[in-house]
Amino acid sequence: MNRASTVTVVFVSVFALPVYAQNPSASVKASAGKTAPALTIYNQGFGVVRETLGLNLREGENRITFDGATAHLEPDSVVLRDPLGKRSLRILEQNYEGDPLSQELLLSKYEGQNVSFLIQPQGSGFGAPVGGGSERIVIGKVIRSGYVAHTQGMNRYGAGYSQAQYGFSSGGGNQPIIEIDGKLRFGLPGTPIFPSLGEDAILKPTLSWTLASDKNGPLEAEISYVTGGMSWEADYNLVAPAVGDTLELTGLVTIDNQSGRSFENARLKLMAGDVKKIQPNQGGGGFGGGGNIYSNDADNRLIVPAVTEKTFDEYHLYTLERATTLRDRETKQVEFIRSNGIDSKRIYVYDGFRFNADQNYDDDYRRQRREYGTASNPKVWVMREFVNSKENRLGMPLPKGRVRFYRRDDKGGALEFVGENVIDHTPQGETLRVYTGDDFDVVGERRQVNYTFDSRKQIVDETFEIKVRNRKKEPVTVRVVEHLYRWANWEITAKSDGYTKKNSRTVEFPVTVAPDQEKVITYTVHYLW
Repeated sequence: MNRASTVTVVFVSVFALPVYAQNPSASVKASAGKTAPALTIYNQGFGVVRETLGLNLREGENRITFDGATAHLEPDSVVLRDPLGKRSLRILEQNYEGDPLSQELLLSKYEGQNVSFLIQPQGSGFGAPVGGGSERIVIGKVIRSGYVAHTQGMNRYGAGYSQAQYGFSSGGGNQPIIEIDGKLRFGLPGTPIFPSLGEDAILKPTLSWTLASDKNGPLEAEISYVTGGMSWEADYNLVAPAVGDTLELTGLVTIDNQSGRSFENARLKLMAGDVKKIQPNQGGGGFGGGGNIYSNDADNRLIVPAVTEKTFDEYHLYTLERATTLRDRETKQVEFIRSNGIDSKRIYVYDGFRFNADQNYDDDYRRQRREYGTASNPKVWVMREFVNSKENRLGMPLPKGRVRFYRRDDKGGALEFVGENVIDHTPQGETLRVYTGDDFDVVGERRQVNYTFDSRKQIVDETFEIKVRNRKKEPVTVRVVEHLYRWANWEITAKSDGYTKKNSRTVEFPVTVAPDQEKVITYTVHYLW
């Protein structure tokens, strides 16, 4: 039968095992173990499943089947073992059949044989027969079933195999051919009626093993494997009061299960970090120590943590303290951090240089073209900045995720959405600066007022004028960012305001603009190469 399957054969030295019976019993289906399943979900779209299987083994060879795995199991990641190490258990062979039974697949088993087809009368409307027709059965010989390996099987072995299979399918290979009364027809004449499923038919993706055991008796074996179809991400909600910038933070983990299987009362862990994972077709911290999270309410009472965190290898591992049921195709949210009284700053940044990133100019072009870098961006960015520290009522490693900002209305206290962005994994002690949008009432203007190029002396002198206008009712401090893009050797020879050098080609002028006023900044830069 043309079924997508994976076979793992374990070679064992003949001196490592005793002599076993050569006639293993028929396959026995593994039962659920006594221990609840455990899941570790990574924020890169995969997870690791660990659970126990109740096996009743006899001395010698045993054939075991298990159809409780996920639909996105990675067959070569499966590990089956005795967690206590008290049994001499050897895997002689492991098979994975990942193509559950379908009409097309079952039809392929009967290629070259006769099959009955049920033909329904033609109807109209809600299926009423036309002209009083009735059901009838015809016998046809299956010349070709039209079965083509499922998409997962196509993609498993790379683009070449996938293209060949899709070419076979689109070229007509997916069209069944049935012979009736000595004549061939493309397509099925009706619904096929099969005499039986067949001994090797599977209704779910199934793992099967041939196991060698050194003695009779039950065993609580452990199975673990990597699976796709699982993901999680962090979501943060930050709320500012009507006046001021002291924040309230609530962090939720959003867990998505599309694995094709539900997990009852699972012990759940979430791994944060950029773990190296080969893709298909490609070669202790926290609040109060120990990961416990404390309330920042006035009474400062201890809240039993929903999620605890610890450092694990080079990553961070978050554990849900309560067992949870994660159903297939379910999205679940669990709160993992809550804090009040977080000090933050609202920052205004004017970066007036508008650059087309698609144009990859060389150094000579940037030096000699007067118009290069003179296009102006009028928008002033609004950013939120706060420190992820215990002193600032945080201090928990924050996994990457979406941050939504809200501010309470001064009339009624209703929350209004004021922007969102994404943060990367942020360790304890680091500063977060999150862009939330452009300010409505603060605008910028930037223009070149002088440019001199001397190819003989290999120098450029350039002067810019930057204007920042504030239409608010209160003063604002704006960080004016300038990029010295023409060459690495530069010197600012004249300036209207003080600046800070941020890196080898960036300076920043911090200026305060009074209400309904305009601030003008000028500077001249001398390039030499």
